[in-house]
Amino acid sequence: MQGRVAALRGWRSFALAFFLGALGAFAMPPWQAFPLLFLAFPGLVWLLGAAASRLGAFLLGLAFGFGHFLIGVHWIAHAFLVDAERFAWLAPIAIPGLALYLALFPAAAALVFYGLRGHLGSAWQRCLLFALVWVIFEWLRGHLLTGFPWMPLGHGWVFSEAMMQTAAIVGSYGLSFVLAFAAMLPSVLAETAPSHRQRPVFFTFLFLLLLWGGGALRLAGADPHAQTELRLRLVQANVPQALKWQPDRQARHLERHVALSLDGGLEGIAAVIWPEMAVPFFLEESPALRERLAQAVPKNGLLLTGAPRRPPGAGAHGLSNGLVALDERGAILGGYDKFHLVPFGEFVPLRGLLPISRLVPGIGDFYRGPGPVTLTLGGLPPLSPLICYEVIFPGAVLDRNARPQWLLNVTNDAWFGESSGPYQHFAAARFRAIEEGLPLVRAANTGISAILDPYGRVVRHLGLGVAGTVDGPLPAALESPPPYGRFGDWTLLGLLLAGALLGGWRRRAI
Repeated sequence: MQGRVAALRGWRSFALAFFLGALGAFAMPPWQAFPLLFLAFPGLVWLLGAAASRLGAFLLGLAFGFGHFLIGVHWIAHAFLVDAERFAWLAPIAIPGLALYLALFPAAAALVFYGLRGHLGSAWQRCLLFALVWVIFEWLRGHLLTGFPWMPLGHGWVFSEAMMQTAAIVGSYGLSFVLAFAAMLPSVLAETAPSHRQRPVFFTFLFLLLLWGGGALRLAGADPHAQTELRLRLVQANVPQALKWQPDRQARHLERHVALSLDGGLEGIAAVIWPEMAVPFFLEESPALRERLAQAVPKNGLLLTGAPRRPPGAGAHGLSNGLVALDERGAILGGYDKFHLVPFGEFVPLRGLLPISRLVPGIGDFYRGPGPVTLTLGGLPPLSPLICYEVIFPGAVLDRNARPQWLLNVTNDAWFGESSGPYQHFAAARFRAIEEGLPLVRAANTGISAILDPYGRVVRHLGLGVAGTVDGPLPAALESPPPYGRFGDWTLLGLLLAGALLGGWRRRAI
């Protein structure tokens, strides 16, 4: 296999790199066929080993990344079809364009790997090097130009709650390192004499077994009754995005949310939670509307809903993608303004140069909030609100100077239809709960709505494309944050340094 791959030249090598990248995308949610990475990554490394130049290595990495992200983020096309008359023409440009931009990071990783691989004497060293450079550039993808840490390789472990627990120590990026390193096993076997192949297989599976066993022990030691006395109700109205902003339907959509909130009564419910932009009006300016929505508020409880806001400093026409808390009298007790905005969805980069408007209805860009905040609302533990894709950023989901007791993610994944996008978004939310040691509550317009415990386990949920409600207790936070929740990406740096030192030690041992 290695010889055949390395013998490919010209367009055939780039076509195979593209195919391997696309194959690797199916290791991510919702497909979760993670063994495909055991074909994709060794194949890429074999192609790089036969590359004639640095440019050739860069282009092979680019082809691999393009295939990987073209499959991985194809669901974005749904957003352009919501208002097809205005934006459908952009889909054939935007999807390949985004995939090509994201592919620059695997391409850069391939270039660095190609330049350094000749200084390493063993297949194991090259495996470590590949995993190191892959994760470094994956981290950069999550931080440069506002960042887009969508579909990190570590999410390939989402099928196993035990394996996911390693994120409590090294985060999602650390799990990416683990998976990238493990997936390189076939390349080690290809360079190992048949009589000695049992050793790398044994140590690889021992390494994974130890991680799985550690996660299983962590879950076994979790208190199954660690929950608060507060019960929450999540409302999932399943409003199609194409109908959501039609003026003649907005009142009906609100009534739908109210009716679902009242279904079964509100006895024993501490808070009702509606998704992102469930209310398309400015509540601060609508006393009559607040009075109507107060009917959906439990006695001595709260309604937390996504709604536009006009925060101070936003200007006369400025608005934010916000969260508003109402009490049973219709009074506003607090609010939050989204700070991590979606490029082209909520603001247009280089607005003066690009002749396009953003996808979300409105004039101009959304106001950007000041950053993660902890809201203290009467009757509820302190919470960190996260709107839509703010939940995908590891280490950036809460105020570390005022640690909350739970994370609240309100979102509207109707933009992405019943595609892979909502499943990948939900996987990110699960990892944030594990990394921070906090329960996470997620209210989504079309799903997936869920209550997660601080181990990322689903306590209650409502699936994609279903209208209804989810009632459940708010799980208790861990008494102290796990290592990643305490130190953030410093734990990842420690893992990468350990990997680099191990590779250096093996070089001296050869």
